[in-house]
Amino acid sequence: MITVNPARRLTFGEVVREHRRSFADVVAFVDGEVRLTWTEFDDRTNRLANALAAEGLGAGDRVLWLGQNSVRIWELLVAAAKIGAMVCPGYWRWAAPEMAFAVRDFAPKVVVWQHEEIGDTIAKARAELGQPDGVRWLRHDAPQEEPDGYEAFLTAGSPEDPALDVDPDTALLVIYTAGMSGSQCGSMLSHRNLLAMGATGGWLGDIDHTTAFLSAGPMFHIGNYQFWGVPAFLHGGKNVIVRRVAAAELLPLLARERCTHGYLMPPTIVELVELNASAGHDLSAFRASVAPQLWAGTVQVDTSRFTANGGGEGRGYGQTEVTGFVATGGFGGSGLGNAGRPGPFVAVRIVAEDGTECATGVAGEICVRGELVHLGYWNRPELNEHRFRGGWWHTTDLGRREPDGTISFLGTTTRMLKSAAENIFPAEVENCIEAHAGVKEAAVIGVPNERWAQDVKAVVVRHDAAGVTAEDIIEHCRARIASYKKPKTVEFVDALPRTAQFAKDYAALDARFGGGGYPGGETLGAGR
Repeated sequence: MITVNPARRLTFGEVVREHRRSFADVVAFVDGEVRLTWTEFDDRTNRLANALAAEGLGAGDRVLWLGQNSVRIWELLVAAAKIGAMVCPGYWRWAAPEMAFAVRDFAPKVVVWQHEEIGDTIAKARAELGQPDGVRWLRHDAPQEEPDGYEAFLTAGSPEDPALDVDPDTALLVIYTAGMSGSQCGSMLSHRNLLAMGATGGWLGDIDHTTAFLSAGPMFHIGNYQFWGVPAFLHGGKNVIVRRVAAAELLPLLARERCTHGYLMPPTIVELVELNASAGHDLSAFRASVAPQLWAGTVQVDTSRFTANGGGEGRGYGQTEVTGFVATGGFGGSGLGNAGRPGPFVAVRIVAEDGTECATGVAGEICVRGELVHLGYWNRPELNEHRFRGGWWHTTDLGRREPDGTISFLGTTTRMLKSAAENIFPAEVENCIEAHAGVKEAAVIGVPNERWAQDVKAVVVRHDAAGVTAEDIIEHCRARIASYKKPKTVEFVDALPRTAQFAKDYAALDARFGGGGYPGGETLGAGR
């Protein structure tokens, strides 16, 4: 039951209603040939909300998206916001077993899926699932007239605003991460989480109603929402959606839409600069906020608090479970610590194993409380109880408070890898490899890669020395987990090195096989 007076509540749905009043004919979203003003977007999300309600969705119910970036993810988010439901944008590169797992685990009433490029994978996932009761499958790239198509479903909904009271402390966006246990868990972010993140992001990045954000990062990742999708949405700016990144296609889009910001990875930036040397597109509106040095003076350098204090080089700390960055140099200025200081909506403590706060200069676990801490993992009560102990969210990441009050991020207790901006958790890959009949045990390390940060290397102990090959291991993983998680190389050993506590000795494996480049140190990436 909602106990807060309605005058003190704000949801994603209410944001769109206000933008309709303030920016009625201003373009809110661009996706290929689709251009939607705030009025049109509000109308469409009213219809979609009512169509979902007619399908039986209400407070706490769930929608799963299986497809690439699309304005329809935003439509689903706001439609869900208007009826109290939640949306999970799944990863389109998931293997069929991972998709099937998400459907079983998240238990959605509606799955919106894409046929192009991933239709075969989804067909395999559906075959594995059988016919789960109460799940409506809607193809988002179906012809207009197809009854089980997204567009036909939406247009059948009533145009009236649902006008329901929705609690801003309920889940809206769910993002799956394998952060601690090596298995996927859905991090539930509330309206309040996302609005607080949008407000701080807007302040950090100088975002306002004139912002045009190139949404080229994956919409299953918190980074694309924080830098700068949600801040642009919250302030009445424009989101320009990119289905997948191709530098030759991005250049004219950046110029045509007068994009001011973009979620772009360093390899793509290098390609854009090289291509535009001859293409000559007008990028004068664009501000280089991520890796500004790579633009080589071809666009204006962003002067926002975020970029001026190292944010564009990844100097900050965050994870999905705290709605992105909670600390960066933009809050209080740069200092000794590589992650800066916490922002205005959170508090951070560094704690020892016994839960006491560490002294300055002593490493411990980073713990967070405040408006950015998520609601917990979907359907993981025991894990939630463990991570929320003592009135703080325990991140499982290691940090240190420096003498000047800044924070240093030292690494992850789960030894996360980073490859091409994707987070890879060794435990998940190890679980997959060890499921192979020919494998006794495995350990996964990261090997530095100048272009992509790290490559995945598996160190494997076989049951039979003449049995499974490196190619067998790689193909086994390719069929069961997203392709980017599979090992690039495999080394075979007679036994894994062990610590005094008989745990896998990853430091010894790093030393022997050239491991390194883990998140931490001077360049942290866009959080977890």
